[in-house]
Amino acid sequence: MVISESRFLTALLLLLATALTVRPEPAAAQRRDAVLATGSSTVAPFTNAVADRLAEGGARRAEVRSVGTVHGFNEFCQGTSLRFADIQDASRRMNFTEFGLCASRGVHEIMELMIGFDGIVVAHRHGLPSPNFTRAQLWLGSAKEIPRDGRLVPNPHRSWRDVSQQLPDWPIRVIGPPPTSGTRDSFTDLVMLAGCQALPEVRAIRDTAQRRRVCTTVREDGGWVDGGEDDEVIVGQVVDGAIGTLGIFGFSFLERNLARIDGATIDGIDDTRENIASGRYPIARPLYIYVKRPNLDLVPGLRAFVQEYVSEAAMGPEGYLIRRGLVGLDDASRARLRQAVADGAIMLRRPGE
Repeated sequence: MVISESRFLTALLLLLATALTVRPEPAAAQRRDAVLATGSSTVAPFTNAVADRLAEGGARRAEVRSVGTVHGFNEFCQGTSLRFADIQDASRRMNFTEFGLCASRGVHEIMELMIGFDGIVVAHRHGLPSPNFTRAQLWLGSAKEIPRDGRLVPNPHRSWRDVSQQLPDWPIRVIGPPPTSGTRDSFTDLVMLAGCQALPEVRAIRDTAQRRRVCTTVREDGGWVDGGEDDEVIVGQVVDGAIGTLGIFGFSFLERNLARIDGATIDGIDDTRENIASGRYPIARPLYIYVKRPNLDLVPGLRAFVQEYVSEAAMGPEGYLIRRGLVGLDDASRARLRQAVADGAIMLRRPGE
């Protein structure tokens, strides 16, 4: 077949245009000599503990970025380049949108490892009488709008005593996780939605989108304040704030600060390790790390990092992650987790399927 000169030139131009648009990764982006983790500020202390343990043995210390679960997934899923993280720390499970983002950027072989459990605590300054909140009461104190006489009105409650005579007469001031946090997502699902929909007046709202907006929108008058991604900062704000200031963060931060803060009871259940592990505590959730499986063979030390993370020395009953506040898995679950790591098991379906 004879190719005309014009068609040859057209094909050549297309080839050149394609070559110009496909830019090779810089050499520095094609290699990395240390593990890179990103994501949840709740999980970051555990990942940092693993990094420290391996560094003590002579390994190059992993870089751990505490940016929040949402920001972390956005970075983790950007692509397979070594410019992006190997490990995503998450205080909730990957959702459909994040799974789709990863898939659209070629990040397909992902290992999902549930490392343990955490409880979201409602903490106050140490030494004050601990309230027993229901989730409906927490919503009534934190929501931007609440039902009153058959209509929605701006939240009029200024004190927890306004919400219920059984609660202390503390000004309502809640320092909570920001919208970029997986802890905020979990608090929204397990407290705001659950507490809101326990009320008949809210269940009567037929429009699903409106009902969700009412249930999940927090007040903007100072009753709720978005804290940062660093839960230790929120602990400090609770301790140094006005009497009755409440902070929302992970159980491990409560355990590490028992001399300064106490946790409230939720729906009559205390925030103990046993209640969190059993699921009795109403605001308990699993914690995860996600690992790009191909990077196990590309990044020096990544395989050893993941193996150390799931080791008995780290997450066994006397492990250093348990001492740091992780609520651990039972024996059988830990064995399955280590087998999944050994097999390189990856997520085959979307989360929840």
